[in-house]
Amino acid sequence: MPHKFESAVSKVETFLAANSEKRIAFITSGGTKVNLEKNCVRFIDNFSMGTRGAASAEYFLKADYAVIFLHREESLKPFSRNYPHIFDSLKVDGDRVVCNLPRIKEAVELRSKYQDRILYVPFSTLESYFFYLDEISRQLAPLGARALLYLAAAVSDFFIEEEKMPTHKIQSSGGELNLRLSLAPKAIDKIVNKLVPNAYVVSFKLETDESILISKARGALEKYGHELVIGNILQTRKVHVVLVDATSTENIDLTQVKISQFQ
Repeated sequence: MPHKFESAVSKVETFLAANSEKRIAFITSGGTKVNLEKNCVRFIDNFSMGTRGAASAEYFLKADYAVIFLHREESLKPFSRNYPHIFDSLKVDGDRVVCNLPRIKEAVELRSKYQDRILYVPFSTLESYFFYLDEISRQLAPLGARALLYLAAAVSDFFIEEEKMPTHKIQSSGGELNLRLSLAPKAIDKIVNKLVPNAYVVSFKLETDESILISKARGALEKYGHELVIGNILQTRKVHVVLVDATSTENIDLTQVKISQFQ
């Protein structure tokens, strides 16, 4: 069980009660970490910084949703996502500290405006992600169709089972390292078919081979029975996605003008 799990669960309950008349978007964002040792020094990670999840949360808030934002620790967050190195842009002017970043005032105002309609829940490892995903989904079940799950987190496909994990740091003196990874469970099946069967569920599919993207997305829809897969290719993920549902596909391409508008 994650550190501070019970506290986070209590905050989710309070948040849902305070937003009982709102539609709820449960967004997952950022990448999961897979530990290689119980006393972890080494781990497997991925490059996801949570850009899509953070940006999407802003638009759900503007569309009058309340948002539960399950995010990787230190990943990007709504409204601050465009300013990860803000300290480099601060200047001292007498007794004041001045920041001249473009649109920073608007970002701060929006963050303040929506602060009561977004709840941040951090995770780090694959295991902690699954704990929170399961529990928050259970709490959303009574909402029925008022709940939307937007599963944008980059979830590890492989992990090391705890009973097979060494207790202490893996020593390099032992020579080359051979890892045997187990296939991680697919939580979406349980979510769609048991926990929140009446919610609208969106999943994501990232591939490096464009020729298999649509078939993989369709396969996921057929296997799990949810509503939408958003597919993207590694090399073009920031400017192109394809929306795949049970009967159609829709390609969305962003021009540089549109990208600047969305930032």
